[in-house]
Amino acid sequence: MKWTDVNDIAIALAEKYPDLDPGIVRFVDLHNYVVDLDGFDDDHHRGGEKVLEAIQAAWIDEAE
Repeated sequence: MKWTDVNDIAIALAEKYPDLDPGIVRFVDLHNYVVDLDGFDDDHHRGGEKVLEAIQAAWIDEAE
């Protein structure tokens, strides 16, 4: 997975952290959760605020 795979990342996060409320996750923690996902293979420094916002929004949608 790459940072641009927002929906795939959101699904993987929802599966890995089913009891976590994605609406209250801090971006620092979200970044760490993403780079720790199995299959994530991208530059860790490219996960900026805009992509993290998109991932968080998709994760919230996935969790509902």
